[in-house]
Amino acid sequence: MTIAFPPSLRRAALSFLPFLALAACSAPAILTGINAFVPGDGNARLAARGIAYGPDERQRLDVWTPGRPAAGAKLPVVVFFYGGGWVSGSRQDYGFAGSAFAGKDFVAILPDYRLVPQARFPAFVEDGALAVKWARDHASEFGGDPKRITLAGHSAGGYIAAMLALDPHFLRDAGVDPRTIRAAALLAAPLDFYPFTEARGRDALGQWPRPAETQPISFARPDAPPMFLAAGTADTIVRPRNSKALAARLQALGAPVELKLYPGKDHVDLAKALSRPFRATAPVLADSTDFLHRHAR
Repeated sequence: MTIAFPPSLRRAALSFLPFLALAACSAPAILTGINAFVPGDGNARLAARGIAYGPDERQRLDVWTPGRPAAGAKLPVVVFFYGGGWVSGSRQDYGFAGSAFAGKDFVAILPDYRLVPQARFPAFVEDGALAVKWARDHASEFGGDPKRITLAGHSAGGYIAAMLALDPHFLRDAGVDPRTIRAAALLAAPLDFYPFTEARGRDALGQWPRPAETQPISFARPDAPPMFLAAGTADTIVRPRNSKALAARLQALGAPVELKLYPGKDHVDLAKALSRPFRATAPVLADSTDFLHRHAR
């Protein structure tokens, strides 16, 4: 992820970046660090970190909440999956996303999941299903409503969210009713990308003997949960045709879907726009959370 800072933030960014560079932080971690110095998101806070939702070290999650929810609060829940091509990523690095959704009155759950080469498809989707199970069983401890669970994700994380929303067997296998998912917001997600033309897709999914089963578009169905599909028109990593194709298929089937294309925005821009420093560059957060709130009532 390449970060370009607006002029108003350049001085603060330049003074802060050396310390992050010394710590060998990733680009999302840098964004999370800068995010902490920009006002916004109300009283959003990291309410719990590193909670195990499975036995593997990668099966850990963080919980962000909008301040301290009142006793008996029942807020909608979003399980957010970060991207990284199924080979990289850390929930700590994406604190800016947890803060963003919590600032919009969600209990936000950010899971890690197993990555290539430790795991291949469908392991990371199965991890996602276990994280949803945890959300169903424990979100109420943080003021969340287990009957109002939604999904969101960017890039490879959007892929995981899409598979959980569309292919019901993953949640069923984890002991979760697929109808638990009220809506999903998929940002720059690969949704219709077979044959695999690049290494990450081949490494993560290419060994599966039935390629159609790796493609979210294969599981489009009339009773799919409402889906918000977002893409930047300048995205050359996950091209907008992915979102367009799934939106067209769902619309043809009569399933509720909303497609939003952001002119001139690339793959990274959609994730950056969740952060406070870059939120004014595209209304990704407002668009996605408005959709999720509307369908999680």
